[in-house]
Amino acid sequence: MHISESSQNRGRAHARGFKLLRLVAACFLAGQLALLPLASAAGNTPSRSARVSKVPAPVAANDPVLQAMQTELARAITELGKAEQPPYYLSYTVYDQDFVVLAGAFGSLLGDTAAQRRFADVTMRVGSSELDNTHGQSRSSGVTSGSLPLGNDQDAIARVLWELTDREYKRAVPALMNVRTDTAVRAEEEDKSPDFSKEKPETHIVEAAAAPFDHSAWEAEIKRLSATFRRYPEVYFASVILQVTNSNSRMVTNEGTTLVSPASSARLVMEAQTRAEDGMELLRVETFQAPNAKGLPPEAELTAKIDKMAADINALRKAPVAEPYDGPALLSGRAAAVFFHEVLGHRLEGHRQRDEEEGQTFTKKVGQGVLPKFLSVVDDPTIHEMAGVKLAGAYDFDNEGTPAERVDVIKDGVLKNFLMSRMPIKNFSDSNGHGRNQPGLMPTGRQGNLIVTSTETVPEAQLRQKLIDEVKKQGKPYGLYFDDIQGGFTITTRQLPQAFQVLPVMVYKVYADGRPDELVRGVDIVGTPLAALTRILTTGDHEHVFNGVCGAESGQVPVAAVAPSMLFSEMEVQKRAHQHDRPPILPPPGFEDTASPEKTGTQAKAEVKP
Repeated sequence: MHISESSQNRGRAHARGFKLLRLVAACFLAGQLALLPLASAAGNTPSRSARVSKVPAPVAANDPVLQAMQTELARAITELGKAEQPPYYLSYTVYDQDFVVLAGAFGSLLGDTAAQRRFADVTMRVGSSELDNTHGQSRSSGVTSGSLPLGNDQDAIARVLWELTDREYKRAVPALMNVRTDTAVRAEEEDKSPDFSKEKPETHIVEAAAAPFDHSAWEAEIKRLSATFRRYPEVYFASVILQVTNSNSRMVTNEGTTLVSPASSARLVMEAQTRAEDGMELLRVETFQAPNAKGLPPEAELTAKIDKMAADINALRKAPVAEPYDGPALLSGRAAAVFFHEVLGHRLEGHRQRDEEEGQTFTKKVGQGVLPKFLSVVDDPTIHEMAGVKLAGAYDFDNEGTPAERVDVIKDGVLKNFLMSRMPIKNFSDSNGHGRNQPGLMPTGRQGNLIVTSTETVPEAQLRQKLIDEVKKQGKPYGLYFDDIQGGFTITTRQLPQAFQVLPVMVYKVYADGRPDELVRGVDIVGTPLAALTRILTTGDHEHVFNGVCGAESGQVPVAAVAPSMLFSEMEVQKRAHQHDRPPILPPPGFEDTASPEKTGTQAKAEVKP
C-alpha cells in the first residue's frame, strides 16, 4: 500500500512512487487531507449486527435522490435489455459530500472553505460473468463518472444519470469486443476464473445526521495553534489544517442491492518543514482523526505536539546523514505497521494473484509458512477502534455493496486467504468485502484495517536491550531504531524488481558500546519481501496504530495498520535522494536581532499574538 502523512510535500517527496502507480502501490499513512471515497469513510456507522438487518426498498420514497436512481436504473435495464449486447450488471452510486476545510499558518487563516458536491459512478458490465468488458487490461471500461445536480430535482438527476449510462454503454460494448478478440489470439491464461462473482443482494438504509461543528471556535483554535510555530525560527513553513466532512453514499444495482451509508469524519493535520545546510528538506507531521471535531484532542495536547515537532526538526537539521547499513534494527509499532502494509499487505490483495503482469509473490503459497510462526495477520474493517484510536480503514459495506468481513489472511505464520473484491481468483470465488475504490475508478481488493498480532512478545521497555544484544552477537558497532515513519511504497509488477521502500523520519543509531543514541537523517528502508519477512526475531507487547491514505490502481482509500514494535535480525537502508537548495538566507521576521537560527534552535522565542 501507499501511505502518506500530509499532502503536497509527501507528494513531491514520493513522486517517483506515484509515477508507477499501475505498477507500484504507494501509500502515505499518516494523514493526508484528501476528499476520499465517501462509502469507505469511517465514521458514525452502525454495528455489524445492526447493518445486516433488512429495510424494505420502498423506503426510497422518502429519499428523492434514491428514488430517481432506482427509477432510472429500472428504465435503463429495460431499454438496454433490447440491445444486441445487453448489460448483465448495472449499478449507480451517488456520493454526496458536505465539507469544511480550515487552513492556518503562523497565526492567520490561509483558507476557509465550505462546499457541497455530488457525483455519480455508473458501473456496467456487458457479456457474462464468465467474460465481460472489464477483463484484464480493459477493467477501466466498467465505470463512467460525472457530477450530479445538487438538491432533490428528480428529473434533473435522472437526466444526468441517463447521459452517463449512455456514455458508459458506448464504452463497454467496444471494450467487450476487444476482450473477446484478445482472448482468441493470446495464449491461454493460467487463471481462468470468471470476471465477476455472484453475491447476495443487500438492503441497508441509514438516516443521515450531520454532527454539530462550531466553526468560529475552530477558526480561532486553528489560528492559535498555527501561531505556536512563530516561536521557532528553524521552521520555515508550517500549517495546521482541519477538514470536517459529512458524507452520504447511495448505491442501487440491478441485482437488488440498495444501500444508503452516511458517515462523518474530522481530520487535523499539523505540518512543519525545515531544510538542513546541505539542502535536504525535513518534515514532521502529526495527524489526528475522529468521527467528528469534538473527538479531536484538546488544544493543550495539540500545542505540546507542535513544540515536540519543532524540537524534532531542529534536531534533524543538525543530525548527520546516515550511511548505507545492513544489520539489526528495531521498528516502533507505527513503523512496523507501515512496514507490513507495504511489504505484505499489497501482495495479499486478491487481484494481484490473477494479473499476469503482477509478481504474484504469494499466489501459490496458500497453506505454506510465509511469516515466523508467532505472527498472525488479519484485515478487519468491522473494527472501528483499537488501542484507544479510531481506525481510518473501518467500513460496513465495501464499494461493491458487499458486507465487510474479518479475513484471517495469515494464521500462525501460514498463508490462509486473500483480500477479495468481486473479481474471483483461482480457489477463491467469492468476495470477502474488500472491494474498494476512489469514486471514478473500478474496485479492486484492498486493505482496510490490517492488524498484526504476535504470540512471542517481550515488554517494550526491554526491546532496546534486545537490539543491543543482537548487535553484539553480530559484531556490529550499532543497530538502528526507527521511531517514526511517514509512508512508503512497494513495487508489485514482475516487470520491475519485487522491492519496497519505507520512508522513516526519526531514526537513531543505537551503539553497542554504551554511547548515547545518535539521531541520523536521510535514510530509507529498502529490501525484498520474501527476505525481509523472515528476519523478525520478536515483538513488543503493545499494539500501535497508524492511520492514513493508500493509493493504488483503484485510487486513494483510507486505511489503518496496527502492529507491535518489532526486532529484526537484519534490515537494509540506503541514502535518500534530496535537493540541494540553501536554507532561507534571511532570518524570519522577529528574529533579526538574535543569533542565527542554527545557533538559537528551539530556544529562541518570538512574541506570539493570538
